[in-house]
Amino acid sequence: MEHMVMSEPATTYDVIGGGGVRLHAREWGNRQGRPILFIHGWSASHVCWSHQMSGRLAEEFRLVAFDNRGHGMSEKPLGAENYRDPQLWADDLAAVIDQLDLDRPVLVAWSYGGFIVSDYVRAYGEDRIGAVNLVGAAVTMKPPTFDHIGPGFLGNAPDASMPDLATNIAAIHRFLDVCTAEPLDPHDWTAALAWNMVVPPEVRGALISREINSDDVLTTLSVPVLVTHGRSDTIVLPSMAEHVLDVCKTATPSWYDAVGHMPFVEDQTRFDQELTEFVNEIV
Repeated sequence: MEHMVMSEPATTYDVIGGGGVRLHAREWGNRQGRPILFIHGWSASHVCWSHQMSGRLAEEFRLVAFDNRGHGMSEKPLGAENYRDPQLWADDLAAVIDQLDLDRPVLVAWSYGGFIVSDYVRAYGEDRIGAVNLVGAAVTMKPPTFDHIGPGFLGNAPDASMPDLATNIAAIHRFLDVCTAEPLDPHDWTAALAWNMVVPPEVRGALISREINSDDVLTTLSVPVLVTHGRSDTIVLPSMAEHVLDVCKTATPSWYDAVGHMPFVEDQTRFDQELTEFVNEIV
């Protein structure tokens, strides 16, 4: 596997999201191609998609990724109220689609990105999107039991949300070690450590203080949904994907054996090929 080197974006954007928060967005690939909008997960950044941005997808599609509020190069207000209101997340995604003039993009939502897509569809409906690819995605969060969330997350997220830096670093170190079934390439691992460490611990904690049930959205979706999930995922358990497949009538499974929480890195060739086919099947 080639290690993570981010290709130069064609364009960068400042997007004004929910509540006026500034979001950083980037674009690669074929400007005339079907748009694919990538939504990263908890404590991550747009950089997590670097393999996709420099690979075969860029030849055919208009690829856009952005940093969620509190992450990466986006604005990072520290108050929990900036992260607990589902409308703010919905407004963020709507702002990226609107301000970049994305025509019915395919949403590729990793991990926490599943919540964000659900927030968006609940608030804005599905008319502006073409399809959804849920990748190791979470759609339900019920403290204190956290059904379908695995020990790789629950064992590390609390420490990662603590103000003490050494505690933080150790927690993210452990988290990254269990994110994938096989160890990440050292360059990818280092990049992941770096994008995690620019997220304030207050933000990480606020993200997981929400209670979320997306069944209302999943049961009514009519756009195609591809459910991509590693069978060895200990962050978001395979039972989460099973739940989506149970309640969403348009969902199709794509199971990855011996793959953890990052199928787009762990098996990039298959991931990019399936995403290409999925996008090209959409009317």
